Amino acid sequence: MSQAGMGGSALLRALRHRGVLYNGQRWLSGKDRGDINTLQEEAYTQKDEEEDEENPKPDRRSPTDTTVLLFPGQGSQAVGMAGGLLKYPNVRAMFLTAHKVLGYDLLDLCLRGPAEVLNKTIHCQPAVFVTCVAATEKLNQENPSALEKCIAMAGFSVGEYAALVCAGVLDFTEALYAVKVRAEAMQKASEAIQSGMLSVIGNSKTQYSTACAEAQDHCLTLGITDPVCEVANYLFPDGRVIAGHMESLLHRSSAVSIPSSTGILLQAGECGDKREQTRVAPILVFLPAIQFLQNNSRKYNFFRTKLLPVSGAFHTRLMKPAVEPLAEALKGLTFKRPLVNVYCNVDGRRYRQGPTIEHLLAKQLVSPVKWEQIMHTIYERKKGKDFPQTFELGPGQQMGTILKTCNLKAWRSYTQVDVFEKDLEMD
Repeated sequence: MSQAGMGGSALLRALRHRGVLYNGQRWLSGKDRGDINTLQEEAYTQKDEEEDEENPKPDRRSPTDTTVLLFPGQGSQAVGMAGGLLKYPNVRAMFLTAHKVLGYDLLDLCLRGPAEVLNKTIHCQPAVFVTCVAATEKLNQENPSALEKCIAMAGFSVGEYAALVCAGVLDFTEALYAVKVRAEAMQKASEAIQSGMLSVIGNSKTQYSTACAEAQDHCLTLGITDPVCEVANYLFPDGRVIAGHMESLLHRSSAVSIPSSTGILLQAGECGDKREQTRVAPILVFLPAIQFLQNNSRKYNFFRTKLLPVSGAFHTRLMKPAVEPLAEALKGLTFKRPLVNVYCNVDGRRYRQGPTIEHLLAKQLVSPVKWEQIMHTIYERKKGKDFPQTFELGPGQQMGTILKTCNLKAWRSYTQVDVFEKDLEMD
């Protein structure tokens, strides 16, 4: 049964029915409950059936009368995010819940930083997740029809959890707990082995597979056992992020960069958002595979390369130690059928049933993010056909920048829901 066929009003009613559009009062009343199991039990106080789910009406709307919601991932974070959301219903309650689940004041970290703490994997993943979900409250208040008309959602890496919450698949608190476990496990895996990520822009002649294979052979000559050099992100045509081992060769990097998880190659001023024009300090790292690729850029037809300021080779098999802890956490979650199409990072296809979603979320850690494929699936249409309105919910405009590269016509109907504000309500 096609989820896109559901009427928009049915989606909004179902989201409210399941508490996805966050009944924050549930967490503000009663005694303080710090135990995650208690929080999870309270998350389900209503039945999860909706008549319109069983009898969806055919969707005959014009594409221009529909919407797509996109959620960014790790690397989009910046100090001050969520400051522009605090006046909207339930947002403070979300951060209060996060304080209980995480054990620290996430809102204060988002508003005040410091950046070096916020940027750590263990902190930035929950921060991005909560801010993305909170941004739906702003959209619901300022443009409720955008939710009613939604036909598809997708989130980049950890942003996928936000999409699943907003599509009614996961409860907010349960998803936050899974993100917490995920972030801790990925941080630990990153610290166990020095690894990194390289953003690459190529062309039709670029030999990504050959480059990765020869980089691994190079690592073997350096005595590295079972070397890793893989495509970790498919971003847009000829845009990739390659990740792998970082040992043995000295490399110094000093560059202006936007958030790292997307790997978009932009210079300061191109993005149009001053908050994201952060300068990466010079760092000393050891890079056999990555340095090898940079040194042989011309051979592999790499037009541009840039080392990303991240602590690990995310979405490669170097994250395998993080899979088991996350899989164990996901077992305790309740997955519902998506109320609207949500597209999977692992294969670029839409999710269907709960058990499959659980498996793919764990697999995502060691699989490349197929974002380019998702963009083509959502936006590909015959010449002359109109495009839906697209909203990016979360810090930054990285998903919009990628969309512009993948499909310029679709991007012309793009809007970013700003989560920042100059005059922050910090009380």
